[in-house]
Amino acid sequence: MARQWKVLLVTSVAVMMALLDVTIVNVAMPALGAAFPGSSLNDLSWVLNAYNVVFAAALIPAGRLADRWGRRRVFLAGVVLFLAGSAACGLAPAAGVLIAARCVQALGAAAIMPTSLGLLLPEFPVRRRATAIALWTATGTVAGAAGPSLGGVLVAWQGWRWVFLVNLAIGLPGLLAAVRVLRETRDATPGPFPDVVGSLLLGGGVGTLALAVVRLPDWGATSAAFGGTVAVGAALLVALAVRSGRHPAPIIEPALVRIRSFSVANLGSLVFAAAMNALLLCNVLFLTQVWRYDSLATGGALTAGPVTAAALAPLVGRLGDRFGPRAVALPGGLFFCAGALLFARAPGEPDFLAAFLPAAVLIGAGAAFSFPGFGHAAFAEFPRARFATGVAIASCLRQVGAVLGVAVLITVLADGSDTSLAVFHRAYQVIAAGGLLAAGVALALGRVRARDVAHVPAAGPDPATTTAARPAGDAVARSATRP
Repeated sequence: MARQWKVLLVTSVAVMMALLDVTIVNVAMPALGAAFPGSSLNDLSWVLNAYNVVFAAALIPAGRLADRWGRRRVFLAGVVLFLAGSAACGLAPAAGVLIAARCVQALGAAAIMPTSLGLLLPEFPVRRRATAIALWTATGTVAGAAGPSLGGVLVAWQGWRWVFLVNLAIGLPGLLAAVRVLRETRDATPGPFPDVVGSLLLGGGVGTLALAVVRLPDWGATSAAFGGTVAVGAALLVALAVRSGRHPAPIIEPALVRIRSFSVANLGSLVFAAAMNALLLCNVLFLTQVWRYDSLATGGALTAGPVTAAALAPLVGRLGDRFGPRAVALPGGLFFCAGALLFARAPGEPDFLAAFLPAAVLIGAGAAFSFPGFGHAAFAEFPRARFATGVAIASCLRQVGAVLGVAVLITVLADGSDTSLAVFHRAYQVIAAGGLLAAGVALALGRVRARDVAHVPAAGPDPATTTAARPAGDAVARSATRP
């Protein structure tokens, strides 16, 4: 097997673990309630929320440090930390211990995500990077979508603890392979140490806003708690923006945000992630509450989407290489919208083949096209010296989108004024609007041309329209690679 495909396999396995744990716990929530009867549903919701909030807050600092200290080093440390957290989750004697262990898992996942693509992209020539991103993204998409399916099987087979312990069976062989296969890459001239205060402002701001979104269904949009939390998060991010414009080594360099293709693509990823994660949870709740499927049947019903996404990944990569990211991301949003609208017509009685399967296939196609399309666009004109930082920013925004989507879904479903079926239909219509909005953002991408950019762009013209490489002294850093 060629070296680049070995790197793809090793990094994809780690990403699969990290994103699997965003959704695999959903189906285990009833079992957790039975295992910890002294804990309320609100307490147990933090088994999900703690992972999401810490994951989102830690991503960008982890990526920035990886570009400086070495992506391989941070990647391996992240895998070890994630596996340790998984073992602690599986052995947790109390809900509080389980929530703390989930935070450890999230820190490991935050180190894995940006470094994995940062290690992968330099292995592929520019003309093949859409294929690499499509396959890497498909792994994460399939893992997130398959989480409820696998969770249902594991809970029915061995109980909730194996939802976490399964990571050891996946991650330990992957860790041994990573030690042998991966080469160290880092920014060769990193300059001053990244801004520590800025990192704290970023983590605090993202974490606080994510907390506000997570608690929105309980607090209410007009409550003082929600408004105060949003205000604190916004103030921290404003302080970060001001500080980043003045610090010699900001945690997020303003020049990166000015890359139009990167910013627009990440907006599209955020919107699509919100819609996708809302749909994943909505499907679980619909199947269990309306169609009365048990956890095993629910897991089986949810496999159609991930299988479709995996099957389409190679085709999507070739299309992206040939026609560009917009030609991939735009139909993805439309496929997703069509699938959600089909779900919005599902009957109250089980009818998997006629009512659920066609919609699930369209949703899988939407994920297979949208996530790689936006990912390709984000990094088509991005400097390779900051790959880990860029992936961290993109992953952070996707995670914030996931938290936002779930919060909006819970708010819609909390309206008990209609029958249960009508409420779910309305939820699917809201989700469909998210897919349509993602298609609109894809259209706004314009023509994005993949090219190899060695340096962080200096202040001045929009780097998306600048074709000449800048001199090495302009800002920073060629990316160094060594065995």
